[in-house]
Amino acid sequence: MTGSRLLPQAVRFLGRRKRVLLKLSGWSLLESAHTFLGGYAVAMALDRGFLTGRTGTGLAWLAVAALAIVIGGLATGGVFRGLANLVEPLRDGLVRRVVTRSLDQALAEPAHAANSAVVSRLTNQTEIARDSFAGLVLVARSFVFTSVGALFGLAALAPALLVVVAPPLLTGLLLFLATLAPMAARQRDFLCADEALSAQFGSMAQGLRDVVACGAGAPIAAQTHALIEQEAKSARSLARWASARSLALGIAGHLPVVLLLVAAPWLLRQGVTAGALLGALTYLTQALLPALHNLMNALGAAGTRLLVVLSRLSPGPDPRPTVPVPAGNPERPAPAPGRPGAPRVELRAVTFAYGPAAQPVLRGLNLTIEPGEHLAVVGPSGIGKSTLTCLLAGLLEPDKGEVRLHDRPAHTQAGRGDPSRLRVLIPQQAYVFTGSLYENLLYLCPDGASRSTVDASSEAVGLGPLVRRLGGFDAHVDPAALSQGERQLIALGRAHLSPAPLVILDEATCHLDPAAESRAERAFALRPGTLIVVAHRISSARRADRILVLDGLNATCGSHQELLDNSSLYRDLVGRWHAERI
Repeated sequence: MTGSRLLPQAVRFLGRRKRVLLKLSGWSLLESAHTFLGGYAVAMALDRGFLTGRTGTGLAWLAVAALAIVIGGLATGGVFRGLANLVEPLRDGLVRRVVTRSLDQALAEPAHAANSAVVSRLTNQTEIARDSFAGLVLVARSFVFTSVGALFGLAALAPALLVVVAPPLLTGLLLFLATLAPMAARQRDFLCADEALSAQFGSMAQGLRDVVACGAGAPIAAQTHALIEQEAKSARSLARWASARSLALGIAGHLPVVLLLVAAPWLLRQGVTAGALLGALTYLTQALLPALHNLMNALGAAGTRLLVVLSRLSPGPDPRPTVPVPAGNPERPAPAPGRPGAPRVELRAVTFAYGPAAQPVLRGLNLTIEPGEHLAVVGPSGIGKSTLTCLLAGLLEPDKGEVRLHDRPAHTQAGRGDPSRLRVLIPQQAYVFTGSLYENLLYLCPDGASRSTVDASSEAVGLGPLVRRLGGFDAHVDPAALSQGERQLIALGRAHLSPAPLVILDEATCHLDPAAESRAERAFALRPGTLIVVAHRISSARRADRILVLDGLNATCGSHQELLDNSSLYRDLVGRWHAERI
């Protein structure tokens, strides 16, 4: 299908450059003369010179062979000059096509305007197409005109030589041509499988913390394993067709030489001279075999690569990778999720470092968060706030001390049952997958939820306007079409709806404006349970019952006024927040 779609475009492109093709053909005819004279002069030097005792005649014929090499060099120079007039217009046309297509897509779909794939098309893919096309033209042209010169030379030396050489040569070529379409298809399958696997890893990297926190590791791992197996299957299939290509090269390139040597006695009885046999070997080993080898390698590698790249640069919609949607039936109405009692959270002399030789991020931290309390965590960037949230969620295990949730170690509860029933961690990079808005919101509700409950949570966190703009809860969600703030609102609605009595927001409102942040945090403060917020605005910190200030070596906890009186770092942070507002 791809080849049939590209063929008319290729014919039009070449049809507009007939003069360039004629010049290339003229220089290539000189290459045919070089090939013809190379083998013919060697045969004549032996038959009419050295074997008859005429050394001067033999040397003269060898001089003709040397002159043919000079002619071939001149022809090659002319070919390269003409090749530039054919290749550069192709590259320029592809660049114009990519730019036009990208601008049209940006106007039609503004949400996808910042598509990084355009950079690859403008640089890497257009250069691949240019270089592959140049190599193909150079090699295919060389093979055609070299074969013409060699076959005419064999016929001029002795027609019987063609009887031995032509059949395996044509058989190998036909076998090789038969592998081109399957090779291109396997190459395309392999590239598609590789892109699908890359897209899967990209989506996992964006939502890895959510995947782990929500216990979705097993299904995601199964989906990834299936993609890896698909890529391995495509690679094995591609390798099998590559072995068939090698077989074709052996038949077309090496079998004629073997048959010529085996049939030498018969050829001599048919009147073929020793010089003609040596000239035939010269044609095969010095002209046909190298040209054939280059042709098969170029068509097998550069040819399939060019076909795939051109198909991607041709007009058409961009393929967009899809993110797997979690299994389940979220459309089933269910009672509002019940929440167990708010947990007591304790950190007892907690020390944690990322590696045995690394400096601890947290050292000897003691903290108790009472059931139903609202705690804000503040501190400079990189001080350990996100590390603390991962420890509280049980995603990390402390090196010393322990983190207890419901009077049990937090990290043991993370791996037991469904952790989303106990606690929810929403990171700064909100995780939204391709699917309906309703499926996204119920992602952390193992038992489902009624529409009225979903609607109430959405309105509480300020998600209502986005729901109406998208077209309701059944609307399809494309994560790439949402802003970062909109993705955070969906993640906040999902956390508010979950049955977990402990909610941890790690700068989960940083892309919202102050009013939207205030509404969302007040909704969580009114929600039954314990709330821990990593704050990035003074207003967020002041809404909390207590504030924990992390400064690397020491941690201070207290109310806003207490910290203003006792913590120089907190006073500095408050002053910086006020300066940013001004």
